[in-house]
Amino acid sequence: MARSHLGGEHDLLVFDTVSAGADFDPDAFGALSGTLRAGGLLLLLTPADWGRPQAECSVVGPYFLRLRRLLESADSVVHWRAGGMPVLPQGPGAVPARTTPVEDPDCLTTDQAKAVARLVRLKRRRPLVLTADRGRGKTAALGIACARLLAGGEREILVTAPRPAAVSSLFERLSSLCPEGERQGNDFVDTEGSRVAFVAPDELSAMAERGDAGGSGSRLLVDEAAAIPASLLGQWLEAFPRIAFATTIHGYEGSGRGFALRFRERLQRQAPDWHEFHLAAPVRWAVGDPLERLVCDLLLLDAEPPPAAPATAALIEKTWPRDRLTTDEAALRDIFGLLVQAHYRTTPGDLRRLLDEPGLRVSTLDAESRPQGVIVLGDEGGFEAELAERVARGERRPRGHLMAQSLAAHAGSREALKARLRRVQRIAVHPGRRREGLGRQLLESVLAAARRDGVDMLGASFGAEPGLIAFWQAQGFRAVRLGLSRETATGEHALMVLAPTSDRGEALVDELTSGFQRLLPALLAFELKSLDPAVAVALLAEGPRPALDAIARRDIADVAFGYREPALARPPLQALLRQAAVERCSDPVLACLVAWAFQGRDMRWLATNLKVAGRRGVMEKLRKAVARLIEGRFAQG
Repeated sequence: MARSHLGGEHDLLVFDTVSAGADFDPDAFGALSGTLRAGGLLLLLTPADWGRPQAECSVVGPYFLRLRRLLESADSVVHWRAGGMPVLPQGPGAVPARTTPVEDPDCLTTDQAKAVARLVRLKRRRPLVLTADRGRGKTAALGIACARLLAGGEREILVTAPRPAAVSSLFERLSSLCPEGERQGNDFVDTEGSRVAFVAPDELSAMAERGDAGGSGSRLLVDEAAAIPASLLGQWLEAFPRIAFATTIHGYEGSGRGFALRFRERLQRQAPDWHEFHLAAPVRWAVGDPLERLVCDLLLLDAEPPPAAPATAALIEKTWPRDRLTTDEAALRDIFGLLVQAHYRTTPGDLRRLLDEPGLRVSTLDAESRPQGVIVLGDEGGFEAELAERVARGERRPRGHLMAQSLAAHAGSREALKARLRRVQRIAVHPGRRREGLGRQLLESVLAAARRDGVDMLGASFGAEPGLIAFWQAQGFRAVRLGLSRETATGEHALMVLAPTSDRGEALVDELTSGFQRLLPALLAFELKSLDPAVAVALLAEGPRPALDAIARRDIADVAFGYREPALARPPLQALLRQAAVERCSDPVLACLVAWAFQGRDMRWLATNLKVAGRRGVMEKLRKAVARLIEGRFAQG
């Protein structure tokens, strides 16, 4: 319901938490509050007993106690209790209107005008990253730029975003500036036949893979890039010579802070001449708007990591009881800021889960009294045999046991429900303290505590990406399940990993790992044939190291040094590649070999990724790579 109003503007918003079935949905509140115009009114209906002492209040829970405390102390809120008169705020009066003139007649702020100018002048292989808080006119700037590009003779501009509604203001601005044109569904076509076309991310990715999108002269505008998987953004970055990424840094559907930090590394590798621009001046309301400040405080939309302490500062591990985290606003902001910058889609609802979810444990590594790393844990499993059987059959779905239930449903393991599992829900390290071992220290402490507490396994689930897989493997975690489809949030396949913390857990992890490795080749050949080959290599590295007999060696040599058709030697080549993966071979062609041998990638894909022309070039490259492998130490034994 809340999302249906995105892109619109309102003068009055009534948010009801009192009626039957109503609740305070932080994500909906964050989304809708940003649709108010300057001078608009937000009416928040709360239970009548909110003003009573805590012991007499019907609304309980750490999250609501914090919410009530902040609302009661805010100096910009009018409190109007049933049967009484409104209590007017004691804070400052109205915020002065914007008076700075804007030279560009189509833009409302100087920031917006500068963003439009950069979009219009977009250069080849110099991507632009536009960042802004919400309400800064970022999407409208895309629309103004599209209008000017069409007027300048551009024939086609592709636009993408998580949903068509996210770019509604782009098309509204475009339509108003080009009244002779026509909106046709999710396209805009002018009188010359030039068009601005919205393409959904999945469709755009498929088009790019087929070669139907991108290429010389093409232009792509990506809005709300923080909500789109990094793997897709990287693909588009390669395909489109002129590309701009726009994203909200602090917003209702996930912070762009993780995008800004994590995608920056990929940009630096693929397009070192990229540049960025930040829109700071608000469009929909004035600078210093009291409602914007209040919503940011309530939902921690602008939470940032604390300062990075020097590497020489002593680290102190700290556990945060729920009541202390609720009342220590500075610590909560620091911790949530760390979580936000480490993940692409940390939403306002995650703050409520952090404070209210039963059994959640929060620990930090502090230096100079500020957290430098944080880990969030939850306990799962421990069911009796009868309940475990009912859960495995899908008859019961107890809340809070996501990983244990997934292992039971997809790996058929009742034992995963009966064993005690502790799941790492989030782990984050300050961006200025990475590669110093803080993440490893957090996990080592958690593993030791799990052993002391009689927990059988420590687990985690995350988007399968080679760097993340390497981190968890280095800490002794093993892959036990990989999702067959891409996750909406990350665009990657969800990987579940486990580390045993008891004898019972050791036996169960061995069983689950062996089952996953037996199944993996078949999945790669069918359901996971589009998986990133680098991920496939990382997962094969955990499997067995098969031996190669004399016949297998001969078949491989015939491929490497003769003209044997590789498909006729696929089994021994697969065994060789498993050896290479287990031995952590660094040959750059290994991933393409795995893509061919295990995933059946076609010649067009292989030629593109090996940067050669045609089947002959592919075969020559693959044969040379096989020769390097068998001439090395991987074929021994």
